[in-house]
Amino acid sequence: MPDPVLSAQLPVPVQNLDYGAQKNILSGADLPARLQLAQAADTRPEILYFLADDESNDVRQAVAANPATPMQADEMLVDDANDEVRGDLALKIARLLPDMPDDEQERVRELTFDMLRTLASDQLPRVRAMLAEELKSSRHVPHAIVRQLALDAAVIVSAPVLEYSPLLSDADLMEVIAAGCAQEALCAIANRSKVSEDVSDAVVATFDVPAVATLLANKRASIREATLDKIAENAAEVQSWHEPMVMRPELSIRAVRRVAGFVASSLLEKLAERNDLDRETTRFLTKKVKERIAKSSGEVQEEEREQVMVLDQRMLLDDDAMEQALLSGRNDFVIEALSLRTNMSVDLVRKIIGTSSAKAITALAWKANLTMRTAIQIQSRTGHIPPKKLLNARHGTDYPLSEAEMIKQIGKFL
Repeated sequence: MPDPVLSAQLPVPVQNLDYGAQKNILSGADLPARLQLAQAADTRPEILYFLADDESNDVRQAVAANPATPMQADEMLVDDANDEVRGDLALKIARLLPDMPDDEQERVRELTFDMLRTLASDQLPRVRAMLAEELKSSRHVPHAIVRQLALDAAVIVSAPVLEYSPLLSDADLMEVIAAGCAQEALCAIANRSKVSEDVSDAVVATFDVPAVATLLANKRASIREATLDKIAENAAEVQSWHEPMVMRPELSIRAVRRVAGFVASSLLEKLAERNDLDRETTRFLTKKVKERIAKSSGEVQEEEREQVMVLDQRMLLDDDAMEQALLSGRNDFVIEALSLRTNMSVDLVRKIIGTSSAKAITALAWKANLTMRTAIQIQSRTGHIPPKKLLNARHGTDYPLSEAEMIKQIGKFL
């Protein structure tokens, strides 16, 4: 953008000056005055044409951005050596296209399109990208220009057009895919507001992981059942495909049974909740869910038991370790630790915790030689006792029950 320091005011507003006065200013104008003339909407076309050849980049950039600049001056700026000038010109022309009357002289329209073609071939990707961003949703630009931008090797140029342009046909999109486009461009195609089955097939055929994940997550993309089956056959090791694939309504019974073998338990539960499955498949999924939960619970408990043992051997199974586990919601760790520190079985500890008795849980923490502060946390986070029913500390830190009372509480379960 032009330097604001240069934007000094002329003695008289531009709109109050006729052509002769503006020309006289130019004859001896300093940079701030020339810049203001270049920016003003009321500057005469002849003056703007003259300023299009100014030695200052800021002045030429202002002329390029000025909607009042005549087309002859714009044509001069298309090949300007400064990329900021060409970039602002690209933005202006693209923005003026929708307002160009349908009955505009054919020559004027063709000259405008010629400038767009030149800018679409600019040597700097940034200039082409600015043009693509402005034209991405336009219906007023020749198809050939949009297609050229879509096939651009620079992703910053092609991606906006590939994702949003209403002028690109399925044939155009499939040509881009067949040409071996970059991953970002492929994702842009997969994320269009409407993706046909043929285009979806072409995206899936690349087996590009992010692009296929984007396609699966796009609810407006049409995907054949056979194509989803193909994805399911190759999805076991690709976690980013699991959730969006499970949510696809077109997923066949065959694919449902296949993915049930490798998706996470939470996704398996979502599959089981679908109401478009036959009874046999629903029973199959329900059984899988139960098996997965049992297996997962056993694995987690074993891991937590090993962690408890390691910390105990290192003499680190203390209140701090318990507090960290409680804050992280690691209830299996807490139960295993209480079992080890009280020399009571895990089942017995679970039974005491399951009573939701503030006194019993407090006595359990006391027997584990933990502080009352930790006992309160166990009541709340593991025992799920509401705040109003918590057994709080006496004098801020002491256990509120006598030793005899706590022995009595434990004795109820022995």
